[in-house]
Amino acid sequence: MKFLFNNRKIGTDDQEREHSSTSDRTLSNGADGSGNVNEENHEKADGGESGENGPKEPVGFWHPSLSKTRLKVFGAWARTVLILSAFILAVLSLYWAVLFNVEQNLNSLIVFVVNFETEPGALVGPLITKMTEEQTELNSMPHLGYITMPPSAYNYDPIAVRQAIYDEKAWAAIIINANATALLRQAVEQGNSSFDPLGTCQIIYTSARDQDSYYDYIIPELTALQTEATSMFGEMWVKQVMANDSIPRTNLAKAPQALSPAIGFSTYDLRPFYPFVAVPAVTIGLIYLIIIAFFSFTFFLPIHMQFITPGEGHPVMKFWQLILWRWLSTLAAYLLMSLAYSFISLAFQIPFSNPPGIETEVVNNANAFGKATFVVYWMVNFIGMGALGLACENVAMVIGQPWTAMWLIFWVITNVSTSFYAIETSPHFYYWGYAWPLHSIVEASRTLIFNLHSRLGLDFGILLSWVAVNSVLFPICCYIMRWKSQKAKEKGQ
Repeated sequence: MKFLFNNRKIGTDDQEREHSSTSDRTLSNGADGSGNVNEENHEKADGGESGENGPKEPVGFWHPSLSKTRLKVFGAWARTVLILSAFILAVLSLYWAVLFNVEQNLNSLIVFVVNFETEPGALVGPLITKMTEEQTELNSMPHLGYITMPPSAYNYDPIAVRQAIYDEKAWAAIIINANATALLRQAVEQGNSSFDPLGTCQIIYTSARDQDSYYDYIIPELTALQTEATSMFGEMWVKQVMANDSIPRTNLAKAPQALSPAIGFSTYDLRPFYPFVAVPAVTIGLIYLIIIAFFSFTFFLPIHMQFITPGEGHPVMKFWQLILWRWLSTLAAYLLMSLAYSFISLAFQIPFSNPPGIETEVVNNANAFGKATFVVYWMVNFIGMGALGLACENVAMVIGQPWTAMWLIFWVITNVSTSFYAIETSPHFYYWGYAWPLHSIVEASRTLIFNLHSRLGLDFGILLSWVAVNSVLFPICCYIMRWKSQKAKEKGQ
């Protein structure tokens, strides 16, 4: 028994010595660097300086391991700057160029000169007609496009000239009333104290048609023309009257206005641009109509995609039905958002319920359809948002990010350039703007708010054409977007 016990003890001691020897070898390997286990553990504990996938610790910009990445980034940066610079030069130039030759194109703003003073011995009509014709012949100076029209073209009726201006046959008209000189002579010969020089001539225009063109170009030149005509005629008239000894000086004292200024111009703005709060409704505010329509795509797309997203406990919708749903829901969103947009004009008290006025009379705040004007205005904004927005939807699906931002800039600039400025004063290159959506929206809005000459049929036709074309392209663009998405997933795998 003692022998067995001693043998067991000896075996136990041998096992302990063997285990101790193995532990010593392990520690020794860890100490002399030849082992892997402790080295790997040490690297994990310290975070390591290198691994299979490159540096794990942040490094400096000029670190050798970033050399390929730096070249790649530099190339992408240079390419992006080049693309954006070319885009700036090409697209933003469209906005600058719209006013580039405005001085040379002022003669596109037609002004009718109609002389109803056809009786012998007339002085006022021939003088003003001669002045406008001479100004037209001076090609070295920018000027409006004066055209002398025979009174027979209007059946010798000045009201017919007003109708022509309301119908936008010209931007303005200068009328010399019949018997202007005869009434002036009678006033000085008889001492007519009730004589009014402003009854000699008329100036007719409608500033609500384009307030910027009128206030910047037309009205200043017509005002200068009035001053020059009054001065020239006054100098000539005073010499004639004072040289006529048969006219009693007491009569001149009774009617001094018949001597100076002698003639004047009555101005009739058939549709004044008022109230001024209407400026956003027909100019800058419409830019936001484009922006709202554009950004609605990014808001609504994730909502629509839930129908075809697998793994959410429901089957995937048929793709053609998703297209139909997207198209209908997009138009429904435009209908409601355009109503909210239209409410802004109503909230800031732009008139929408006044009766339409007589076309040849000066009327403030006249509306095209009376109390129904707001509903038609809403429909203009709705169909306009459809024309602008569906185009944005289609382009966004085809070109994707980040190019959609460049499309938005292009879409805004081309629409603004041809809508907020008179195309008549722009280079002929911009005549395509007559077919652009925003031009029709602006024209229709002015017609409704100020009761201008109506082209609503043409405006609605252009807008609906844009909606129709983009509706046809809509499913095609949806399939293109799905194809691009599938290609991106395949590439990612």
